[in-house]
Amino acid sequence: MTETTPPAAKASRPSFAAIMPRLARALTHDSRPPLMALGFCALVIVCAVFGESIAPFAKDQAHFTSTLMPPAWTEQGNWPFILGTDHLGRDMLSRLIAGARISLMTAGAAIFVAGILGTLLGLIAGYVGGWLDIVISRLVDAFLALPFILMALALVAALGAGTANIILVMIVTNWARYARLVRSEVMSVKKLDYVTLARVAGVSHPLIILRHIIPNAMQSILVLALLDVGRSIILESSLSFLGLGIQPPDVSWGLMLADARSYLMFAWWTAAFPGLAIVATVMSFNSTGDWLKRRFDPRAFL
Repeated sequence: MTETTPPAAKASRPSFAAIMPRLARALTHDSRPPLMALGFCALVIVCAVFGESIAPFAKDQAHFTSTLMPPAWTEQGNWPFILGTDHLGRDMLSRLIAGARISLMTAGAAIFVAGILGTLLGLIAGYVGGWLDIVISRLVDAFLALPFILMALALVAALGAGTANIILVMIVTNWARYARLVRSEVMSVKKLDYVTLARVAGVSHPLIILRHIIPNAMQSILVLALLDVGRSIILESSLSFLGLGIQPPDVSWGLMLADARSYLMFAWWTAAFPGLAIVATVMSFNSTGDWLKRRFDPRAFL
């Protein structure tokens, strides 16, 4: 009597216990770039740089005969106004493109200055140590303990609204994160053998910092800066929505949301598209930053 051989599919079917570790490793160590997020980030950057050339209308050009016109694909829409118009007849698409420049400009300027300031203080605290480390670390702890929205509101109330003040508020609320990150990187790098050998060989401290400390920390700084883009956009949009941020005639996505509050019930597009722009931009930059963190630095340093 011949013995029947089980089908090959049944014999090679992986068990549930064997699949789960593979799935966990794939989700944890996935190094594939988020193409959709990268594409949207590139689109926002193009709109910020070439916005005046690609926008169909000027950001403040009013069409008083076409106020609150719905998007072009709806029944009452008009194709010159692809995303509709606001309460003054201004083209929504053109204002969204103009808002991208304000959002990226304020976020980029604030992150650049906050990154330099935090990096310098983190280098001093981590490399020099001693009482300077204690003072800077306690100052960083104090800033990180404060809710950044409340601190931003207090600063804007004291300084006033405007683009320059918003950038200053972002710098004050962001520098401590860079200082903490750089200090931890310096504390770990300066104990490595090649740094110790360079110090024994008589290499000057500024040269050690420039050649060995900063290159090792720069990767983490760039990742944190990319993640801070979304955080800065949310802060600027929140303050502009409350009337404490960007002021007319400049255009901001948060300011567009504030203008749309009175028309939500019958003109949904005036609030939907600026809100989607904020959400999509923040998610895209955060997804790109998370991918870079997994790809280049698997440690959760935030």
